[in-house]
Amino acid sequence: MKPWKKPLKVGLVGATGVVGETFINILEEYALPISEFRPFASSQSEGQKLEVGGKTWTVQVLKPNCFDGLDMVFFSSGDDISKEWAPLAVKAGAFAIDNSNAFRMNADVLLLVPEVNGNLINESSKPQIIANPNCSTIQLVVPLKPLSDLFGIEDVTVSTYQAVSGAGLPGYDELLNQTKNFHQADHSFKAFPKQILFNCIPQIGSFGDDGFCTEETKIMNESAKILDLPNLNISAFTVRIPALNSHAEAVWVTLKKEVSKVDFTNALGNFDGLAVVDDDYPTPLEVSGEEPVFVGRIHQDKHNKKRWLMWVVSDNLKKGAALNGLQIAERLFS
Repeated sequence: MKPWKKPLKVGLVGATGVVGETFINILEEYALPISEFRPFASSQSEGQKLEVGGKTWTVQVLKPNCFDGLDMVFFSSGDDISKEWAPLAVKAGAFAIDNSNAFRMNADVLLLVPEVNGNLINESSKPQIIANPNCSTIQLVVPLKPLSDLFGIEDVTVSTYQAVSGAGLPGYDELLNQTKNFHQADHSFKAFPKQILFNCIPQIGSFGDDGFCTEETKIMNESAKILDLPNLNISAFTVRIPALNSHAEAVWVTLKKEVSKVDFTNALGNFDGLAVVDDDYPTPLEVSGEEPVFVGRIHQDKHNKKRWLMWVVSDNLKKGAALNGLQIAERLFS
């Protein structure tokens, strides 16, 4: 990441969660210049001390005028918190980069993956709410973008295999606790609708009347908006698996014309933010903590020469949330 033009005053809502922790780690990793850091969390975390930029900052609760003087506020909390407080951050003069689902499909709010549609940001942009997409959407649209630009896309089918960290710290802890006590006949569960240990669950979120769960609907709707392909035929099926971190996706993409494997692979390999694995395949365990979206197992469908299959893996806490938000900030302030 490029350094910001000046030290920024940054707020972080959800500072003690797993995405908040990742956000702070990236700030430290890149030594991004911070003149002030205001971490916000629930009353249970109020008063906790966090080290950022060589200084100690105290966790606060949200209250009137708490965003005054800030340049940017990153929201990593629930939809209700974002709906109430993100507009107040903008009113206080800050950019609100929101990681919730509250504003993603609002026609007046940018939904950004910088490598894909970062051109929608310009230096004259005024403080506003900018939506950070769903984690599984982000890693899908990055490889779809060069394919769409170079060859055109007829349709996309994606099946996801999503780690428990996507459900936050409760999901992460639930798998660890069940693992520690795996000899027990009865494993209690709360973060997921069924036991996640030694299992996979074909449900992420609640089901709609159409049979799709909310995670699938997010992928389908958000991808079309980000790629600016309102009529994109895309179908998603999402599954929670007992991996701690990083999501994987099996993707079938039908192009508008026949291309060679070399051209298909080069299109991905030459695109910013993608790492193509030719001689092997990436797995969630291997890419955890890494920044790019990894693509492997690229091969042509046997029954349709325009259809290609690929395996897409990315760290859902990093590129799928915190890093993407900071890359949006990079576009705004670098």
